[in-house]
Amino acid sequence: MMKEILKDASNRMDKSVENLRQELSKIRTGKAATALLDGIRVDYYGTPTPLNQMSNVTIIDARTLGVQPWDKSSINAIEKAILTADLGLNPANDGSLIRIPIPPLNEERRRDIVKLVKRFGEEAKIALRNIRRDANESLKKAEKDFHASEDERIRCEKEVQEMTDKHVEHIEELLRSKETEVMEV
Repeated sequence: MMKEILKDASNRMDKSVENLRQELSKIRTGKAATALLDGIRVDYYGTPTPLNQMSNVTIIDARTLGVQPWDKSSINAIEKAILTADLGLNPANDGSLIRIPIPPLNEERRRDIVKLVKRFGEEAKIALRNIRRDANESLKKAEKDFHASEDERIRCEKEVQEMTDKHVEHIEELLRSKETEVMEV
């Protein structure tokens, strides 16, 4: 029972870190990355459809993304969705391909992005602490319900803490990496 609690906590912590990694990949650093457009949904015949399911998103050069829709009639809807996504991008439509130049970041914008990165990191750490709390409560409940020893529970709580520390360190590593990437001119 206690092993299952530890495994569940580990899986949930891994998912929290992976979620942070995905969120950070969407943050613009002044370089073209297809992940910038991952969260965009296009109103396609009344259905919100992910952009990458209705077009080919490519990197044209270091500062330009290209979106080539499979259905040419949806090009205006895609362009509108990119504009309304509030990413600070201005797509240019040439009839069959949408070019999206990635503007360089100024110093103030870089600092704002670093603040955003840190906020995402703090939210991920809060999620880890909540998972740790849930796991510890489950361990205490399991000790009572299944007559496990107190030593076993304490050992498992230490394991949960070590797991939490390891995941927090991983989050810190991701944040340092992203901050360096953002501040790089």
